Amino acid sequence: MIRKMQLPLQTLNLILGFMVWVIISSLMPFITEDIAIPPGKLAMVTAIPVVLGSILRIPLGYYANIFGARIVFLVSFILLLFPVYYISEASTMMDLIIGGLFLGIGGAVFSVGVTSLPKYYPKEKHGFVNGMYGIGNLGTAVTTFSAPIVATQIGWAPTVKLYLILLLVFIALNFFLGDRHEAKVKTPIMEQIKGVYKNEKLWFFSLFYFITFGSFVAFTVYLPNFLVSNFELTKVDAGMRTAGFIAIATFFRPIGGWLADRFQPLFLLVGTFSVYTVAAILLAFSPGITLYTVGCLAIAVCAGMGNGVIFKLVPFYFNKQAGIVNGIVSMMGGLGGFFPPILLSTIHAATGQYSIGFMLLSQVALASLILVIWLYYQGTQSNE
Repeated sequence: MIRKMQLPLQTLNLILGFMVWVIISSLMPFITEDIAIPPGKLAMVTAIPVVLGSILRIPLGYYANIFGARIVFLVSFILLLFPVYYISEASTMMDLIIGGLFLGIGGAVFSVGVTSLPKYYPKEKHGFVNGMYGIGNLGTAVTTFSAPIVATQIGWAPTVKLYLILLLVFIALNFFLGDRHEAKVKTPIMEQIKGVYKNEKLWFFSLFYFITFGSFVAFTVYLPNFLVSNFELTKVDAGMRTAGFIAIATFFRPIGGWLADRFQPLFLLVGTFSVYTVAAILLAFSPGITLYTVGCLAIAVCAGMGNGVIFKLVPFYFNKQAGIVNGIVSMMGGLGGFFPPILLSTIHAATGQYSIGFMLLSQVALASLILVIWLYYQGTQSNE
């Protein structure tokens, strides 16, 4: 019974982790009414949680193999109580930066489930299982949609405090329902890194996830404030549109994993990066809200599909080192969400527009497309 509970339990854990991860970016339009943040620093403050959320994915993926998902989720949620409370009491930009850095633990828990869950299922189901776990991305949608609505009623600081209750509930759930007998893998971390770092596929998959998950995170933290300032939407409307982007990307993640179980994964990535390239070029021309929405939705679909496909490839090629490889690949995806908002903000400060930033995204997507095609024709693809 406990083993059957792990997929739904760990997926709910990821939902909560991602809900906490984006508290600051979702409430930024409210926070700036009370805390003075220079316009040039906004992108940095909202991107800060992504830093630790990326870097910690390597040790959390590794420790999920050593101690099991139950212990790692428990410790992560206990640690998150402190930054959440600290942010609820924040009065300066530095408070937000310090608290936001440690909110990254919420994003780092992603590598726990993708390391743990494949142990419970045969290989032919790994794409779908990791895709279903990826539904936890909805946590960002839940916060970006609900937090502004709640904050309108009770204020942003009490809204943040509500997350303390959720964390306590999930600490109890993991204590009682987590699998105490999960299979452990105890290869030393440096030995695992040495076994994979020379493999070119590790770095190719890292680049691909840098684009797919990175753009998902970047748009999640960038859209709420951008839609308010650039298109003069209301804060709640901007939150709902961002939640729509997240929901679509999340919905297509298990679809991508399911398709990757049945078709050639690299061929699916060819289509994904082709659409990415075109959609990013569309956004580069600074269209009106209608075409901007079309471009964002196309990227949402591609982000979800690509995320699902990539985590079918990882356990297939790195079965014995899945923990460390999941950590490295997912870290690169998280870092892919850290740099774009800051880059876009810097470019906007220098040029007054975002076009160059979106053109850079299109070019990186095009480079990824070329690499996928090269891998496909090198015969490195998995058996159909």
